[in-house]
Amino acid sequence: MDSVLADINYACANISSTNDATRSLVTKYIAYALKSRICLFEGTFRKYHTELNLQSSASTWLDNAAVSAKYVMDNGGYSIYTTGGPGKSYRTVFTNAAPIASEVMMASICDLTLAVLNDANWYWTSGTYGDKASFTRTFINTYLNIDGTPYTNNPAYTTMVFKDEVKNRDLRLKQTIRLGDYKRLSGGVLVPAPPLFSYTFTGYMPIKWTLDDMYYDTRDLNINAISLFRYAEILLNYAEAKAELGTLTDADWALTVGVLRTRGGITAGLTTKPTVVDPYLQSVYFPGITDPVILEVRRERGIELSLEGFRFSDILRWKRGDLMNQEWNGFYVPSLLTPMDLNEDGINDVVFYQGTKPSPAVSTITYVDVSATVSGKVNSQLLKNGTSGELTWMNNITRLWEDKMYYYPIPTTDLVTNPNLGQNPGW
Repeated sequence: MDSVLADINYACANISSTNDATRSLVTKYIAYALKSRICLFEGTFRKYHTELNLQSSASTWLDNAAVSAKYVMDNGGYSIYTTGGPGKSYRTVFTNAAPIASEVMMASICDLTLAVLNDANWYWTSGTYGDKASFTRTFINTYLNIDGTPYTNNPAYTTMVFKDEVKNRDLRLKQTIRLGDYKRLSGGVLVPAPPLFSYTFTGYMPIKWTLDDMYYDTRDLNINAISLFRYAEILLNYAEAKAELGTLTDADWALTVGVLRTRGGITAGLTTKPTVVDPYLQSVYFPGITDPVILEVRRERGIELSLEGFRFSDILRWKRGDLMNQEWNGFYVPSLLTPMDLNEDGINDVVFYQGTKPSPAVSTITYVDVSATVSGKVNSQLLKNGTSGELTWMNNITRLWEDKMYYYPIPTTDLVTNPNLGQNPGW
């Protein structure tokens, strides 16, 4: 890692370009952004992976992460995009054809005239393509209320139905999943678009990267730019490094997490760092963490950077591989054969049943069989209490995290070339 640090330091010192309006060029600030990313990973990995006996050097890496991020914050001229207000601006960053230059530092850019496109809509909306990724309810529970309080402070949250649980929450939620009055264009006409159970397993269906015209759903037709480095990550890298060092101030909090939560429409807790531990976040996600500042920075990182490719590496560096064993749970279903209007437009969207499909079928309703077996095969989509409760997905498949998974195996071809490399523990 000292060689990695030397390389990235050389890049920071020697890349001359500091600005690129197209956001397609590696500039000096991209090098500093990458350095903050590298150093945050290494510092926290050393701090929490005590089996390496490298804790004493963790602070040096965290210092480097904080200094690099602050360099970008002080000199790069970037800012968090807020045009359109809290209910719109966050998602625009991920759906705009041209990179939002104030916030997106570098992007993979599409161009229809050059036939350079992406397949985000196809991936996130097709029942036959992509992996039908769905958020778990456990994670959705981490989105704060709009007043800045934890949603899980309400004891009724465990049995709250979808249409109610998504109300009065951090406005980034409605820009990340289908809910409420979300609509899409079909043949030029806006139509209601509730979660589709031909796609989602949990009810929490992503929209963060998708365009709102069904035209784009069928193939790799998307024209939106895909951000690779985003200023929001820099703010979070800085906040986390400072929190881990124990030096994050109220001013730091307001400058980083406070700014991001303001864009989400949250109305309180924006200028002073938290002093109270959220018991849900601690018990469900990070039982070893007692510092409320670290807990809240991690909450913010999960929400702000969701679906951007950071989560697994975060789990590795925080030594929280056990989270990979969490149940894949979905929204709460109070009973069988009860039509649910997910977006409150007066049209029922889904019915859960067991055995024989209700007849006559209603064309607007998706019918989901949650029987233990379907057509003689074990069913992977069930209700937790049998005939009610949270949706569960693939509880019939055992998931087992092993600590060797914190490290990747050295490839056989490399071992053949140089047997002195050795193999990582457990592989």
